[in-house]
Amino acid sequence: MRETEILKKIRRIDIFTNRLVNTVFAGEYHSVFKGQGITFDEVREYQAGDEIRTIDWNVTARMGQAYIKKYVEERERVMMLVVDMSASTAFGSVAKTKAEIAAELAALLAFSAIKNNDKVGLICFTDSVAHYVAPQKGKRHVLRVVRDILHWNERDTAGKQTDIAAALAFTARVLKPHGVVFLISDFQDTGYEKQLRLLGKRHSLITMTLQDRREAELPNVGLIELQDAETGESVIVDTRSAQARQLYAKLNLRAEAERQHAFRASQVDNIDIRTDEPYVKPLLRFFHQRGARHR
Repeated sequence: MRETEILKKIRRIDIFTNRLVNTVFAGEYHSVFKGQGITFDEVREYQAGDEIRTIDWNVTARMGQAYIKKYVEERERVMMLVVDMSASTAFGSVAKTKAEIAAELAALLAFSAIKNNDKVGLICFTDSVAHYVAPQKGKRHVLRVVRDILHWNERDTAGKQTDIAAALAFTARVLKPHGVVFLISDFQDTGYEKQLRLLGKRHSLITMTLQDRREAELPNVGLIELQDAETGESVIVDTRSAQARQLYAKLNLRAEAERQHAFRASQVDNIDIRTDEPYVKPLLRFFHQRGARHR
């Protein structure tokens, strides 16, 4: 993809995600990911209905009338986007690949964060950490993050496998406690449960699982060649066979069950994102459910 095409794509994502943030997600994000505490702001005269416990008795004694202390939320947090760039994310059986949807999700989350004065960082990974952007504020920085994701999407990832554990361990090293981490991946990997649990204890960790229906079920279209994007291994499958289609679906259901077990055992929230369905509904469902739990 040429630089001009990437810039057009960034502009399109900027317009689309900003519209969603301004109309839907900014308030949801703020209500779910509150600041780390409250800090003193100022004193003002007592008004009817104010909480008596907030009265500043020292100022009240000096001024001869009641004054209360005002506090504000310590808003600033750090969001780290940990994005899977392995070869399997380049797959998509509909209009967009998993990698393209990952870029849009990252932009939506990042714009929501900076609207609430939070910092945003980026970690791109395959079978190792491939790219790191330190957390900063501002729209220009977010556009840089989106641009970097799109550039990495265009790189040759043939044979690039997935090491989620390594990405999580790196995140733990560079991110101070009490951050917000969104791990965006198709989770075609194993052995990451321990790191998932450890990171989830120190941060608000949310996983976003990218899924394509053709990875869960086979169409009845005769002989087809299936190739593992990350290992390069291929096999010929006769999809006319109901037994073959059932076995394929069974294997994917088993992988899904193992993934969900890992999320529950680690006590992290997961959002399932499908390439053939809008991602706004599952995102809103997550925000509403998490917000209800923390009220």
